[in-house]
Amino acid sequence: MNGKTYETNMNMAEKAILISLVTPDDKRGGADHEHSLQELAALAETAGVEVLTALTQNRENVDSKWFIGKGKVQEVKALADELGATTAIFDQELSGAQVRNLEEALDLKIVDRTQLILDIFAGRAKTREGIIQVELAQLSYLLPRLSGHGKNLSRLGGGIGTRGPGESKLETDRRHIRGRISDLKAQLEEVVRHRKLHRERRRKSGVIQVALVGYTNAGKSTLLRELTQADVYVENQLFATLDPTSRALTLPNGREVVLTDTVGFIQNLPHDLVAAFRATLEEVLEADLVLHVIDGSSPMRDEQIRVVHHILGELGAADKPMVMVYNKKDLCREKGMLPNLPITGGDNLVISAYEIEDLELLRQTVQDKLSGDTLTFHLPAERGDLIALAYRSGEVLRQEVNEDTMKLTVHVSKQQYEQHGRSLQPYVH
Repeated sequence: MNGKTYETNMNMAEKAILISLVTPDDKRGGADHEHSLQELAALAETAGVEVLTALTQNRENVDSKWFIGKGKVQEVKALADELGATTAIFDQELSGAQVRNLEEALDLKIVDRTQLILDIFAGRAKTREGIIQVELAQLSYLLPRLSGHGKNLSRLGGGIGTRGPGESKLETDRRHIRGRISDLKAQLEEVVRHRKLHRERRRKSGVIQVALVGYTNAGKSTLLRELTQADVYVENQLFATLDPTSRALTLPNGREVVLTDTVGFIQNLPHDLVAAFRATLEEVLEADLVLHVIDGSSPMRDEQIRVVHHILGELGAADKPMVMVYNKKDLCREKGMLPNLPITGGDNLVISAYEIEDLELLRQTVQDKLSGDTLTFHLPAERGDLIALAYRSGEVLRQEVNEDTMKLTVHVSKQQYEQHGRSLQPYVH
């Protein structure tokens, strides 16, 4: 491909046909393919692709050679020629052989859902950690499919499926890619070590941590911005936030906690991506409280909640203290969906990130969930270690020294007491 053609093609917007295969097993599993295709379209648009149309095929099983049936391949070919499509995006994951066969039959770039999500992440990664994580996930995805991506690597000179590691790296042999994966894992381990040390320092200093989690585009970044006046990127698109952002949140009693925004979840989140981002997602494991932000206006709300709970379970964070924050109350009101939402109370909140009263209610709820009891400790004056532990267990309200005993009145949160105060139990009076 000469330089002139490369430049021209780089400037061409990719035009895609979306394709989904539905089998009886999928139907029995209760999957909503219409919504999945809508989500695929949103992913494609986020990646800068123009979606021309979408096709669904119902089949008894997957075709090992083409994924879809041979007749459907011919139909896609005719449609692509008619509409001027350059790309076919599949809603399911393809094998390397299927990619190669479809490329040859359709003369289109072939991209599957996993590759599309990885590509969006590659475009969004800004920190060193994020860039390492995405490249590691992309190469782990690519390695078993190397033989199936010959044309993809040169077709159109770029675009979706080629961002991130770059053509020159992807065209090298498996040994080189395995070596690169080993290097990236070593770099990531170093980043993980630093992150772990940072988390331990925060824990030892008694910093209370609150994590925002939720389905992508549920409004987590908007909440972070409105609650903390943080200068964070907010956009109505999928995966607007990739790298975690932490800001100080001031509670009604004046106390500050750390509020952390995390990457959004999505159904069928690629396994390699979950593995690569585990270090980032483990911020949730260290949280004293999790705010599960939900797009209350989404018709797929319940399914999105299920996806988030499933991924939290995989991370080992399912038992964390949690508040379900049903966001976008204003949109629900417009759509007449408010009656479908839970009533605010207990572990459920229905809010709009743009209504001051709702933000105050959320701050108060966080404070209430983190607050605990006021305890009085009678500690031996010579036990500096126990006295330091009492200080880390909460807010010291009063201190008295009587001969060989130090009496401390401390307001402790449930989380801090679990973390620091258990060994002080014998000294509580």
